[in-house]
Amino acid sequence: MGPETIVPVLGIMTGIIIPVSVFIWLYFESKDKNKTILEISKNIDDPSKMQDLIGMLDERKKEPIDYRRTGVVTLFTGVGLFLFGVFFLGEILMGVGALVTAIGIGQIIAGYLYPNTSEEINQAVDAFEKK
Repeated sequence: MGPETIVPVLGIMTGIIIPVSVFIWLYFESKDKNKTILEISKNIDDPSKMQDLIGMLDERKKEPIDYRRTGVVTLFTGVGLFLFGVFFLGEILMGVGALVTAIGIGQIIAGYLYPNTSEEINQAVDAFEKK
């Protein structure tokens, strides 16, 4: 094994080490969170407070996707790529920028055509009425 094989071996090892370390990191992060929930739940007697605690710490319960916001970000990214293609790299990047811009416009239109579902709106109203 000579010096010319060290770089490819390190490259292959990096491709394996990074995903494994991320999975281990996420495991320990969720493990500590679950222990915290368990300790807090031992001291809570009111079931409604317990539901509120679980609701706050539940990662699966996230806001719906706001297509208008992501569309604006995508739109201006596409415009930036298009302008970069105009001034520096040429037609290929102009085409990529135009495609990304069109995707951003489509996301903005989707945000106005498909607002939040009625179930999500009802949940938000119920949460507001509890306060």
